[in-house]
Amino acid sequence: MRLRVEDPFDSLRSSAISRTIENTGFTCENCGTAVTPLVNGSYRNHCPFCLHSLHVDVSPGDRANDCRALMRPVAVEHHSAKGYMLVHQCTGCGARRRNRMAHDPRQGDDLDSVLVLMRVGERESGHGRRRRTRG
Repeated sequence: MRLRVEDPFDSLRSSAISRTIENTGFTCENCGTAVTPLVNGSYRNHCPFCLHSLHVDVSPGDRANDCRALMRPVAVEHHSAKGYMLVHQCTGCGARRRNRMAHDPRQGDDLDSVLVLMRVGERESGHGRRRRTRG
């Protein structure tokens, strides 16, 4: 009798992984900061300090994406049901993904970094305040 052992990080079969295995701490690939797992039962998918992420998931927590490139934060959006969300763009394949901001009393998202990103996003999208000129 042969036992079949599946690699939990292999392709799409990874949906069977428990949240405790998926929600582990990591070292940020962008800034090198040690990041702790979330305490609220959700998935930690970006660094709370520089807000960068890695392109590792197809579905949240599955770690099934082969790209593995750095995802840089490009904007902050508000979703009526999910609250404020970071928008990341992959530096490898260009894909864009929205991720909830991390609410964690130990290591929440850096508000100063979020505010800077919001201002940059407003300028790039043209939605910032504009001065009226009298003519």
